[in-house]
Amino acid sequence: MTIKCTIICVILGTTWGLLLGLGRMAHAEDGPWKHVLRYAVQWPVRVYVSAFRGTPLFVQIMVVHFALVPLFINPRDGMLVTSGLMSVDFARELRSEYGAFLSCVVAITLNAGAYVSEIFRAGIQSIDKGQMEASRALGMGWGKTMRKVILPQAFRRILPPLGNNAIAIVKDSSLASAIGLADLAYAARTVSGAYATYWEPYLTISLVYWVLTFMLSLMVQHMEKRFGKSDSR
Repeated sequence: MTIKCTIICVILGTTWGLLLGLGRMAHAEDGPWKHVLRYAVQWPVRVYVSAFRGTPLFVQIMVVHFALVPLFINPRDGMLVTSGLMSVDFARELRSEYGAFLSCVVAITLNAGAYVSEIFRAGIQSIDKGQMEASRALGMGWGKTMRKVILPQAFRRILPPLGNNAIAIVKDSSLASAIGLADLAYAARTVSGAYATYWEPYLTISLVYWVLTFMLSLMVQHMEKRFGKSDSR
């Protein structure tokens, strides 16, 4: 369960963070789009990032599990149920079988996206502006320039902080045990409560978390070396 949550949250959090990072830098030099992008895109993203970076993840998990998720998939009056997009039986099964898992994924993804957005923003801004100007002079659009020129170069620079964020997600997933997610932390708490022993279960999950984060760090180092070889050619 811990590995599953980590993989899903890393993928969704990185994607969401990329979109937020691009929205954070959205601007137009002049015309009506200048004010639209500033007040309808930039400022909402700034508020979002500030809110999720300035509040504890544990509180966010609680808000998502007990307020946000029921708002949409409550079998009685959830927005998806009342609008006809989801049946009552499916909403009830989803809440009972996957409620904690869904809340964990949503909360950590929203939280990770706020941090990843700043990582992408810093990485993109570190690329020389001449790269964008040269691409636009060759007739490439903004989206194609970002996809083909800017983001590949920025990704090599932001790989280490992205790896650190993935490691943080592995450890932060343990907070979801408070809402009943059957992960490593929940298993240790269950064993310690049933047998009144604490050294063995908590030292065991500490070792497992350490192995997981160590494997992630090795993966990031391998990717750094691989990209480093392509840069030196």
